Amino acid sequence: MTGLTKKIENYLDELFPNARCELNYTKDYELLLATMLSAQTTDKRVNMVTSILFKKYPSLEALSKAKPKAIEEIIKPIGTYHKKALNVIEIAKRLVEEKGSKVPNDRKYLESLPGVGRKTTNVVLSNLYNEPCIAVDTHVSRVSKRLGLANNQDDPLEIEKKLTKIFSKNHLGKIHHQLVLFGRYHCLARNPNCENCKLKNICEYQKTKL
Repeated sequence: MTGLTKKIENYLDELFPNARCELNYTKDYELLLATMLSAQTTDKRVNMVTSILFKKYPSLEALSKAKPKAIEEIIKPIGTYHKKALNVIEIAKRLVEEKGSKVPNDRKYLESLPGVGRKTTNVVLSNLYNEPCIAVDTHVSRVSKRLGLANNQDDPLEIEKKLTKIFSKNHLGKIHHQLVLFGRYHCLARNPNCENCKLKNICEYQKTKL
């Protein structure tokens, strides 16, 4: 798998040498909340609403005291806003009361927060604490299966385990962002840009088109 892995890494480095999270944040809790809000929507939409949300409520304390309806009005464009508004307030309250307004490097605690699952936790731990985590979203899942790094029936956790074994521990954070961007801008769900892709000769999806 080493030669294949190196080929994938080299191409991703060529396309995205400075890959980073496309969610905008300036504080630790902003990344946590933005990632939670990004479920079933796009980073672009999340950035639109959080630019308003974090300006109106500039601290966790302010968010913890916000009215659900007021949060809903701001985050309405991202969908499932009733639940997400409650999640924002509850997460803010718990971080203020239990963690001194800090996002801890604690997987178990983070996954206990409403609306925060393994994927969100991996994004937070990787970006805030440089923990060797890889978050599997729809883009990472699709690309991994097409490149033969995972099987079609694999769930996100299984894909995460396989990618963690395949790629160097020190590169997981970067690889995560690169795979997301590759899936978002090149290896699209529909009409992927196969013609110009340097990985098409190892792509399982490409083989089905021949």
